[in-house]
Amino acid sequence: MFGLSELAVVLVVIIVVVGIKKLPELTRSAGKAARILKSEAKAMKAEDSSEAQSGQGRVVPGVVVERDDPSPRS
Repeated sequence: MFGLSELAVVLVVIIVVVGIKKLPELTRSAGKAARILKSEAKAMKAEDSSEAQSGQGRVVPGVVVERDDPSPRS
């Protein structure tokens, strides 16, 4: 996909465009986003495996409502 030289050029352009003062803030927020994504993926995987072990899916309680009059929606 990207080689080392292309990645270096992209990083240099980002540093010039964003500025050296904003770079630590940018890397911090990218790290936070990566941690959040990782934890959410882990939680979804754990939820899926617990549902598979219990043998049933998620049940959402509610009431089924049927219409007598099939009128078009406006």
